[in-house]
Amino acid sequence: MNRRDISDDDTGPIRRVTDTPSDRSPGTSRTPRRTPPEGTRRARPPAQRPRQAEPGRRRAAEPEPEPKPEPKPAGHGHSHGHGPAAPASHRVRKLLMWLLIPLAVATVAGMVLLYPWGKDPAKSVFPQGTPVNATISTTITGPCLAEGQVQVGEPPPDAKPCLTSALTMTDGPAVGKPLKLTLPIEPSTPRFAAGDKVVLSYNGGDVADPASFQIVDFQRGMPLLLLAGLFALAVIVLGRWQGLAALIALGLSFLILALFVLPSILAGESPLLVAIAGAGAIMFIALYLTHGLSARTSVAVLGTLVSLVLIGVLSAIFSAAASLTGLDDSTSQLIGSLGHGIDARGLLLAGVVIGALGVLDDVTVTQTSAVWELRRANPSLGWRELYGAGLRIGRDHVGSAVNTLVMAYAGAALPVLLYTSLSGVGLGSILGAEDIAQEIVRTLAGSVGIVAAVPVTTVLAALIASREPQEPLS
Repeated sequence: MNRRDISDDDTGPIRRVTDTPSDRSPGTSRTPRRTPPEGTRRARPPAQRPRQAEPGRRRAAEPEPEPKPEPKPAGHGHSHGHGPAAPASHRVRKLLMWLLIPLAVATVAGMVLLYPWGKDPAKSVFPQGTPVNATISTTITGPCLAEGQVQVGEPPPDAKPCLTSALTMTDGPAVGKPLKLTLPIEPSTPRFAAGDKVVLSYNGGDVADPASFQIVDFQRGMPLLLLAGLFALAVIVLGRWQGLAALIALGLSFLILALFVLPSILAGESPLLVAIAGAGAIMFIALYLTHGLSARTSVAVLGTLVSLVLIGVLSAIFSAAASLTGLDDSTSQLIGSLGHGIDARGLLLAGVVIGALGVLDDVTVTQTSAVWELRRANPSLGWRELYGAGLRIGRDHVGSAVNTLVMAYAGAALPVLLYTSLSGVGLGSILGAEDIAQEIVRTLAGSVGIVAAVPVTTVLAALIASREPQEPLS
């Protein structure tokens, strides 16, 4: 019994001693004695000596074997090796604050200065009419006759047919009132049919006169709402709380465009300055709201900002060098509706900056996340190794991102491409046309900015992540 009790008391020290160096049967045979083990412990392999930092306390602390397992967590934990990085990380965070806070203040100040305070909202000089909803009950294709007219004999062979639609208004000044409208059938005319829900334009005249109304478009509210709901559901199911934050950021981005960018440009402010301020606000809100306040997000913000500046500079230089006026069909129509001039080239540059922002956010966030994950997987990597590995990831990302931007602009300009190709002139003339050249400048300037965003963001992320302690990374 006595021997069993003594061995039970010393079980912990025996197990740790035999586990660390090797299994030694002579050590276990001498453990029942208390005085000899003291001598033997001094003769034990040097692997145990680092575990007892104070040799003077060995005799007094011999019955307390608990401090001996401490070296294992200290040996394989990284808080010891990377403990000194905490002050550097604090300095880096402070530096990020000093860089980003002035930029955020400048963005807010720009929005305040550029917003058209006290000015009436811009209105079209041409009467647009009041939208009124209606439902088509029947449609008849026949000669183009006014109400009360009758066709006598055969219509001329070159006469164009018309579509006569019987409608019932569902809102507006004459709810429930039946109405008949005749619309010439042209290749560019929408094909209306019975049961379609349409939008009429009411010019304010007599509601009993069909000439006061005109069919302008279909009602699309419900399909768009269903698609938006499906999109929101997919984002929330996959992204959960972060997906919800992304949707909120998207909504705020639309508010900035609708409540700041559009009114300020229509009021006559510089489109490029308005776009820079609006893009800056969208960048700060979208990135920090979606990804949180952290050094990682701050690096993505800086990388996005540097790339946006590069895109703006390149667009300004090459749009001037290519003598781009920005006066395409839609801009000309806008100027005619406003009744006064507008900086058409600035509007072109503003579209380039805002259009590239979404792709840049994707690239910069992906690069910073890749560098931080590499650092978490191997905390011993220096900034050069992190930069090299992150850049290899970025090369793959650049190819797909540039292709995405090119296809997006090509898809938007597809009708222009088709229309220009009908002219029968050479490819050089087609590419040099105003509408096509604008899209080329948008695409190439944006692509250069995306390519530059990868090394810029990666080197910033590598420099900062390599100085971060391990705890914030996990």
